[in-house]
Amino acid sequence: MSEYVIKNGFVFDPVQGIKGDKADVAVKDGKIVKNVSSGAKVIDASGKTVMAGAVEIHAHIAGPKVNEGRNYRPEDKLFTYKPKTKGSRMAGGFSIPTTFKTGYEYARMGYTVAMEAAMPPLYARHVHEEIRDTPIIDEGAYPVFGNNWFVMEYLKNGEIENTAAYIAWLLKASKGYAVKVVNPGGTEAWSWGLNCLTVNDPVPYFDITPAEIMTGLMEANEYLGLPHSMHVHQNSLGNPGNYTVTLDSLKLAEKIKPNNKFGRETVMHSTHIQFHSYGGENWGNFESKSKEVMDYVNKQKNITVDTGCVTLDETTTMTADGPFEHHLTELNHLKWANIDVELETGSGVVPYIYSPDIKVCEIQWAIGLEIALFTKDHMRTFITTDHPNAGPFTRYPRIFTWLMSAEARKQRIESFKHSAKMIDATHIAGMDKELSLYELAQMTRAGPAKSLGLSNIYGGLAPGMDADIAVYNFNPEKEHKPDEIEKAFSAAAYVMKAGMPVVIDGEIVSNGNKRTIWVDAKTSENPQVMRDIRDKFLKYYSVTMNNYDVASHFLTNPRVIEVDAAR
Repeated sequence: MSEYVIKNGFVFDPVQGIKGDKADVAVKDGKIVKNVSSGAKVIDASGKTVMAGAVEIHAHIAGPKVNEGRNYRPEDKLFTYKPKTKGSRMAGGFSIPTTFKTGYEYARMGYTVAMEAAMPPLYARHVHEEIRDTPIIDEGAYPVFGNNWFVMEYLKNGEIENTAAYIAWLLKASKGYAVKVVNPGGTEAWSWGLNCLTVNDPVPYFDITPAEIMTGLMEANEYLGLPHSMHVHQNSLGNPGNYTVTLDSLKLAEKIKPNNKFGRETVMHSTHIQFHSYGGENWGNFESKSKEVMDYVNKQKNITVDTGCVTLDETTTMTADGPFEHHLTELNHLKWANIDVELETGSGVVPYIYSPDIKVCEIQWAIGLEIALFTKDHMRTFITTDHPNAGPFTRYPRIFTWLMSAEARKQRIESFKHSAKMIDATHIAGMDKELSLYELAQMTRAGPAKSLGLSNIYGGLAPGMDADIAVYNFNPEKEHKPDEIEKAFSAAAYVMKAGMPVVIDGEIVSNGNKRTIWVDAKTSENPQVMRDIRDKFLKYYSVTMNNYDVASHFLTNPRVIEVDAAR
């Protein structure tokens, strides 16, 4: 590979504590280095902002529910196709873009890593086929465990070691990255026409509660010492008054001790917490409880969260929280798709419009921003849209603008149809906080990478790290209007992925050299768990074990994170 030096930019790198100093960034053989030879290619970043490539910790970008969304929402593709260019394939879609557009749009914004947030293990091959088809960005996927029959049976009997052994087997079989939990117990209850709306509601037949599932999976996760903490979508998503359920869930982490093998200090990641920070008893008195939730998160140091910001767009909701999607289609009467996945999970897909003329949507918009603005530790709160559930990831530049500019928020609030009622139900109008570029780098780069246990590879510009670099047409020494902020972060001036230029002046110039990230957790042999797996495949699964595993040829340039959990 060629040598490069990015010169004279304003560097923001929380990994090294650099807060806008003018500095050079040297690259050789795909890595950031201290120095390069005099023959290195020079990239002039004068008057520009330089950061590491951004890290997406939670998005729904690959797999069967994403593909189903594409199939049954042809209207999402209207007028969004871009023709093939010298550096890119034809690509389209808005809230559920094609695999090509997914990679291209993330790269244009300076993102170089994205994690698929809910992989049904039975369909892991499909997930990895789409990941392989997505250009440029490195990707991994989180298998879902919170409604898995093996997990619920082991945890009901207090068998943490067996749970850990099963997790290790499933991560290897599915080539997954982390333990994901969606509406613990609730999706399985949906098979019986029920749900689990509190952490103490029993799951039919299995006689276990969401609290026991989450606690047991955190213990098993730390027993294995996996890179990422348990990644949870709590019960009662999207319901007025659900903030009490959220606090009950977060408090479960208090007694769990983190395994610091990968440098993280957390045991729980609470995802798209905007959807879980609701007060009120109904939609009539619906209000923000972001302050109550973030007051707890700020003091409880072993938790990370992401925002799930509403972007005020027409979008497509999709989640393994099957009962919520049925609830949503009963609310908006739009089309609905639903599926049950054998022994493992379920999912649903429903279109949704977050209208600035609807009071509830205006309040949801405010709550997502409040979560970010109330945070005290920007290394533990990350910016997301729960793509595409609260809006498409392509709106990140707009969210950055709202967070970096009080004037931008003021303009948006004044345009709302129900601005007075929204102000009464939220805190946003009284918040003058504006995120700095350093805090933005923490919330989109260094923080997510650390939470994923990948801070030695991604999220920073220290020597030895991957040369994933984004340069933006944004001079931090000048005043910027809101539309100038959004424009700068929508199309990076220059993006390098693993030492290879992939974006120049907002245009794709290369499909890059992407990698698929997965965790290989090596455990001691557990004959009982393997017998249980073989028995259930014979009795219940519609596929054999041999047709279940994801073979290495499904992966692109795999990056294996090895964990030695053998006792």
